[in-house]
Amino acid sequence: MFSSKKRLDRAYKNAKVINFDDSSKFILFSDCHRGDNSFADDFANNRNIYFHALKHYYAEGFQYCEIGDGDELWENISFQPIFEAHKNIYLLMKLFHEQERLHLIWGNHDMVYQNPDYVTKNLSTYFDEKLGEDVDLFCNVTYSEGIILRNTNTQQQVFLTHGHQADSWNYTFWKISRFMVRALWKPLNVMGIADPTSPAKNYKELIKIERRTKKWIIENNNLITILGHTHRPRFPNPSEIAYFNAGSCVHPRSITGIEIENGEISLIKWFIDTTENGTLQIVRVLLEGPRKLMDYKTE
Repeated sequence: MFSSKKRLDRAYKNAKVINFDDSSKFILFSDCHRGDNSFADDFANNRNIYFHALKHYYAEGFQYCEIGDGDELWENISFQPIFEAHKNIYLLMKLFHEQERLHLIWGNHDMVYQNPDYVTKNLSTYFDEKLGEDVDLFCNVTYSEGIILRNTNTQQQVFLTHGHQADSWNYTFWKISRFMVRALWKPLNVMGIADPTSPAKNYKELIKIERRTKKWIIENNNLITILGHTHRPRFPNPSEIAYFNAGSCVHPRSITGIEIENGEISLIKWFIDTTENGTLQIVRVLLEGPRKLMDYKTE
C-alpha cells in the first residue's frame, strides 16, 4: 500500500504540464459535486452562482482548471442523470473544451475518470433531442491526477491535484466508500445526517490530511500546491508553507475558488447578495490576495 508521500510523488511525476506566463488567466474550482438535482444534490443550491461565475470567466478569456470531484459519482451510478440535471453547465464547459481552455483532474468522488475508456464512453457525446442524434460533448477530453502550471519565463511551478492522496481511506478504499455513500449515507444525507467519512465534515481527519500535505510540500522545497478535497479554503502568506486550497462549490449559498492572473494568485468567493432596493444579484468578492506567485519562492 502506498503512503501519502508516494501517492503525491506519483501524481506530481505524472502530472500534465501547462505552460503559462503573466498574460495567462486561470480559474480553479474544486469539489463541485454536481449531482442529479435530487434532495441529496449539494451542488443544486449553488448552480446558478456557479453558472454565472463560469460565464464570466469564459467571457474574460480564463482557462478553467477543475481540480477533482467535479461530478458526484458516488451518490449517482452514471453521468447521464447528472448531465440532464445541469445540461447548461456542461454545454458551457464544452465551450472551454473546444478552445483548449478546459483542464480536468479526477478526485475520489469521480475516480472512475482515471480510466480513459470510461471517459470516452460516457463523456464524448450526448443525445440531442432536437436533432435526434448524438453530438459531441467532451470529445477527446482527458483527466489527469495532477497538473503542473509552469511559468515559461521564471520556470516557477504550481502543482494542482485533488488532495485525496493524503487521505488513505478515500484513495485506496474509494470503492468501499462509494458503496457506503450509495447504500447508507445518501438517504441519510437527505434527512440532514452528515457522512462521517468525508474530511469536509470530519474536522480531525481534515487536520490530518492538511498536516500530511504540508509535510510533502516542505519536502519538495515549498512547491506551491493547490488542492481541494477538504472543502476548506486556504491561502497562506509568502512566509508560510505554500499550501493553497480552492475550497468548494457546495458551501452554503456560496462558492470559492482561486484565480491566477497577471502572475498573481487570489482566493475569491461568489455569492448571492441583495441590493438596497431588494434586488438579488450574484457578486464576486476577494477573500485573500492578490499575491505575486514569485513571492512564494522555493528554498
